[in-house]
Amino acid sequence: METELSGTTTTTAPRKALGRGLESLLPSTRPVEPPPTTHLHGQSVRDLPVTEIDPNPYQTRANIDDQALNELAASILVNGIVQPIVVRPMNGRYQLIAGERRWRASQKIGREFVPAVIKQVSNEQAMEMTIVENLQREGLNPMEEARAFDRLSREFNLTQEQMSQKTGKDRASIANLMRLLRLPETIQQSVEKGELTAGHAKVLLMLDSPEAILAAAQKIRGASLSVRQTEELIHRLLAPQDGASQELKAKRAVDPNVRAAEEELQRALGVRVTIRDNKGKGKIVIEYASLEDFDRVVETLSK
Repeated sequence: METELSGTTTTTAPRKALGRGLESLLPSTRPVEPPPTTHLHGQSVRDLPVTEIDPNPYQTRANIDDQALNELAASILVNGIVQPIVVRPMNGRYQLIAGERRWRASQKIGREFVPAVIKQVSNEQAMEMTIVENLQREGLNPMEEARAFDRLSREFNLTQEQMSQKTGKDRASIANLMRLLRLPETIQQSVEKGELTAGHAKVLLMLDSPEAILAAAQKIRGASLSVRQTEELIHRLLAPQDGASQELKAKRAVDPNVRAAEEELQRALGVRVTIRDNKGKGKIVIEYASLEDFDRVVETLSK
């Protein structure tokens, strides 16, 4: 546009302020785009569409508490997602590795995007990362931990030593957890529900038959026995009925220190232990039911 003033020609730019003002007042019809990539602790973080993310097939947690999930959703609604989830590219979409609760909570409140760190990892690495995150963050119950380590062992042929190195959990603890999978299914469910502790379950493994384990578990639950009381119950069930047993019982009755030492060894080794003491001399008899038990006992004692 040109105007003339006192013989001087002045050129002014077209006025676009009105157009910008209307545009800011009217609702946009353009699709919402996620913010650009940012960085957190040296990692690239992108906002990904919630609908393009698939669940984690290696998730070790069987149940997610609805109340806790609702509380997390309420927190995200107010404060946003503080810690990004972790995903990997998979068939044109993204597969969760870590942060399933944050992802599900975001779905609950209708969030369009979630901040995510994208990693290129193998199936084995994805499962390891899932297990480590759950162990560190969410407090898996003993049966969930046992099944997680069992999957690492079966699907990726990892030894207990390798699993220990990758997850930071003691090898003996991993072995004891995996032994819980030998229990009858109903007992595993009781441990998962918190009706029996891992300590109860470990003592029950001293019994040979599923029938004996189920009967003992019923007594434990019925009488609300502690782990120490459960050990005493199992000792009574395992005690031989011949004359030698009566003599051994008499010795134990007068020497509670020996009995306490037996119980401590049994808790540490996860197998039946008998101490035959005669005035400060005697034998420690360790019984094992499989080569796995043998290897685990040898390793524990060698440490």
